[in-house]
Amino acid sequence: MTIASQPQLTLDDFLKLPETEPASDFINREIIQKPMPQGEHGLIQTILSEVINGVARNQKIAVAITELRCTFGGASIVPDVSLFRWDRIPKTSTGRIANRFEIHPDWAIEILSPDQRLKKVLSKLLHCSRNGTDLGWLLDPEDETILAVFPGQRVELYEAADKLPILEGIPLELTVEQVFGWLSLT
Repeated sequence: MTIASQPQLTLDDFLKLPETEPASDFINREIIQKPMPQGEHGLIQTILSEVINGVARNQKIAVAITELRCTFGGASIVPDVSLFRWDRIPKTSTGRIANRFEIHPDWAIEILSPDQRLKKVLSKLLHCSRNGTDLGWLLDPEDETILAVFPGQRVELYEAADKLPILEGIPLELTVEQVFGWLSLT
């Protein structure tokens, strides 16, 4: 008995599908729905965006945007936080920010949720690195560690008092302890 194979979904086909809640990524011709953010994930994502924008956006260096669909390099992903240098932010003819971002982020940040697979999340950051992203972070709240992905697929692990790498040109200093310290409400 012969089983007919299903044609693989293309990026164009994926982009025609209705958005899911939470969002879905399309990478390596596979649709992967992100898990619904929980407390730790949501708080880190919110504060990290505020801290970065407090420095970078106010000085017109860059802007950090949460849950933004970025379509590039044959994939369409929604990093937890995407950061774009000021001169690379897609704009309309009137100078407003564009709704569609068909370029790679300069800095992509992912926060591992309890039911997410490390391999799937890391593959997104490696895709970003292969396609021009200068810096990727993968935060693991359970282990209180941060993996940084640099150009050339170089990966470094940061923990405790380690000073974190920041996108060049952003006057910000953070340690792993500071980032995960935001989870404490005492």
